[in-house]
Amino acid sequence: MGTLPSGTISVIFIAQRTGDDDEGYARAAHVMDALAAQQTGYLGIDSVRGHDGLGITVSYWRSDADAKAWRDHPEHAAIRDAGRDRWYTHYSLHVAQVTRSYDWKKA
Repeated sequence: MGTLPSGTISVIFIAQRTGDDDEGYARAAHVMDALAAQQTGYLGIDSVRGHDGLGITVSYWRSDADAKAWRDHPEHAAIRDAGRDRWYTHYSLHVAQVTRSYDWKKA
């Protein structure tokens, strides 16, 4: 992701996949990534998923208002409902503010 400005809002989404409807999940994830990138205040995303289906996605926003607008976006809300119905056994969501950000790269 790279270094983030102080005050950036990080939305941390930790979810356990069901393993059901992998194709539908992949399509929805692609659409949500593209749609999020079009939203005001969007700064980027980092995402990983283990072989056991546990995933962590962190999206970065310029302000809390921008993050809340994404939360409330109608298409995002519809996909969230689909996730609860089909794709996740459980999830946790945490919102945090970045106070410091560092990068390191091996030369």
